[in-house]
Amino acid sequence: MSTIAAISTAPGIGGIGIIRMSGEKCFEILEKIFIQKNPQPIEEIEGYKIKYGKIVNPKTNKIIDEVLVSYFKEPKSYTSENMCEINSHGGIVVLREILEICLSCGAVLAEPGEFSKRAFLNGRIDLTQAEAIIDLINAKSKIEAQESANQLEGYLSKKIEEIRKILLDLMVDIEANIDYPEYDIEEISYKKAEDTLLIVENKLINLSKTFENGKIIKEGIKLAIIGSPNAGKSSLLNKILKEDRAIVTDIEGTTRDLIEEQIIVEGIPFKIVDTAGIRETDNKIEKIGIEKSKKAALQSDVIIAVFDNSKQLQPQDKEIIEIIKNKKAIIVFNKIDLNVDKLSQDEEIKKLNKKIIYISAKNDIGIEEIYKELGKMFELNDFELGNDVLITNIRHQDLIKKAIISTKESIEELRKQEAIDIISIKIKEILENLGEITGNNVSEDLINSIFSKFCLGK
Repeated sequence: MSTIAAISTAPGIGGIGIIRMSGEKCFEILEKIFIQKNPQPIEEIEGYKIKYGKIVNPKTNKIIDEVLVSYFKEPKSYTSENMCEINSHGGIVVLREILEICLSCGAVLAEPGEFSKRAFLNGRIDLTQAEAIIDLINAKSKIEAQESANQLEGYLSKKIEEIRKILLDLMVDIEANIDYPEYDIEEISYKKAEDTLLIVENKLINLSKTFENGKIIKEGIKLAIIGSPNAGKSSLLNKILKEDRAIVTDIEGTTRDLIEEQIIVEGIPFKIVDTAGIRETDNKIEKIGIEKSKKAALQSDVIIAVFDNSKQLQPQDKEIIEIIKNKKAIIVFNKIDLNVDKLSQDEEIKKLNKKIIYISAKNDIGIEEIYKELGKMFELNDFELGNDVLITNIRHQDLIKKAIISTKESIEELRKQEAIDIISIKIKEILENLGEITGNNVSEDLINSIFSKFCLGK
């Protein structure tokens, strides 16, 4: 394969920038452009060592920058190829000039994710670990970063390989019975095969169940703030975010469209949506906003329903009650600073049996209690990952579900006493599904699709 090069640090000005090279001619190119302070032949430089010196343009002998160069020798490198990382000053002009010199001396510009792709193709990481790299880069919370790091360590791969080994052992027994009936091989019983597949089914189901928590960690919890106009939804959003994100006025219907923001609560990301006030209106634009509000509420994981505690329940409030009746929700009575309580004894609200929190969005009272209640609702403090595996990737979840279906079908076929070689076809399907997760059998198009999502230089 060709020798590739790319800038691996983010664009912009910084203290340090890194140009990365990998491939057969990596050190040959480096020797043309790097003058070591204390010269040493490449064969004498150990891997994982750093050398100080200067990058020069070999055509003009012009010094470009003082640098530190890290050496990584095959196979003990990120890509399993010869690699180097040139640590220069972080100005974009300097970085680009060094990269151009590398390219002029024989390297080619790396495609997005090509370093990680080579690590996968060279067998240093599997596909789940490769996908964990991009998840780690894009992590929005500590807990998401921790789970990505777990998967990068290979925890998910080990779980999948444990299941695959059980199936492969079963396949060996089945194939031996089919191919060598004349030998004195212990015949595999239908009961033994069924028991084995039941173990596999249980392991796959337990793995699949983790996706609900995994999805929360990766994508965040969808939280909609709803209420009638001027109940204080936008004021509450601003207090939760600790910034003036939404316009707040005494005029009803100020919010006409959805306002979306993210916040971390107890380490878990929440996607918060502030919505238009729900009421009857003839204004076409406001009507569109209200319909969006209802849709956002129905699609959310949790709702904060804001009521004006200084007023009796309004007709539009009853529609809000209907929306939250069968949803996970927190009821917020706002404007307690006015010292008027019109809602605490309302029977319609009492019947909902939802948590009620009294706040003053204006005076920042009760906001911390909302955080605590969200933490309790989602048991966020129970996410102690350790060495446990959570499925966070929809591709993995889909393949596990397919494997579960094939396992169930295999068990049914066994119970019908179908020919054992027919069962082996179904078991192969399970192995193929699991192999797609780790990359044991996967199409080139899928590989290209996954690595194209990576940033340049990774």
